[in-house]
Amino acid sequence: MVSANQTASVIEFVLLGFSAYPNLEKTFFVLILLMYVAILLGNGVLILVTVSNSHLHTPMYFFLGNLSFLDICYTTSSVPLILDSFLTPRKTICFSACAVQMFLSFAMGATECVLLSLMAFDRYVAICNPLRYPVVMSKAAYVPMAAGSWVAGSTASMVQTSLAMRLPFCGDNIINHFTCEILAVLKLACADISVNVISMGVTNVIFLGVPVLFISFSYVFIIATILRIPSAEGKKKAFSTCSAHLTVVIVFYGTILFMYGKPKSKDPLGEDKEDLADKLISLFYGVVTPMLNPIIYSLRNKDVKAAVRNLVFQKRFAF
Repeated sequence: MVSANQTASVIEFVLLGFSAYPNLEKTFFVLILLMYVAILLGNGVLILVTVSNSHLHTPMYFFLGNLSFLDICYTTSSVPLILDSFLTPRKTICFSACAVQMFLSFAMGATECVLLSLMAFDRYVAICNPLRYPVVMSKAAYVPMAAGSWVAGSTASMVQTSLAMRLPFCGDNIINHFTCEILAVLKLACADISVNVISMGVTNVIFLGVPVLFISFSYVFIIATILRIPSAEGKKKAFSTCSAHLTVVIVFYGTILFMYGKPKSKDPLGEDKEDLADKLISLFYGVVTPMLNPIIYSLRNKDVKAAVRNLVFQKRFAF
């Protein structure tokens, strides 16, 4: 009876965030606000040019538009909460809002894993089997592929969120994070979380391990095909079509694998430095990576650069 009463009393969580480092909060508030604005503008422009420019109505740029929209959704699900936590000394979030935020963040991350692997497949077909590209990557194929990535990510998130939020939380409601990050929430549970750990491990294999292997094998074949191209100009042109995607993959998976590769049921160290490092890594994944994506594609893709220039010129002449 005591345990049940304690569980029922936990109706909200306290987000610790960077409250232990008050000198950093104002600096982080300004930096994150500026990066959030850059995310909205950069990814918004990418979506606009991929929709408005008929030359970009191809599978690769359709996936890119989905990626930009996903980055906007992901950051919007967490950044306003992070910014608000910097302005209030004690930030609380109700149980249901925490579940929603956890679901959105996990769903967007899992969807991006699948989406990046689909973009690798698109580049593999375009470079290794160019004659079959119009058939394999027809609109009837790439639209359901993109939709499937959203469904898969949302389904995985629903499972993980449901398993996490059904756990009993006995008294301790302080989340040592700036959002309802699933691993930080699991540490507060007063019951056995072995099922959650196993489920998270399986999800990691499906949404991290499998896509990484798929992307790796795709680029092995892509690089082997590029090396067989006789002219240096042909090699440069072929590689330029996938260099931006490869850069985004390295940044994204490098960060997320470090974060979620080894799920823990308890924190054995509990050191302040480790906590700060984990939060900074999570912040990098949640804010810096979505900000870099449009920059990388704008700088390393001549089609996108040309489309952005045309859009700017059209706006200038319109005024």
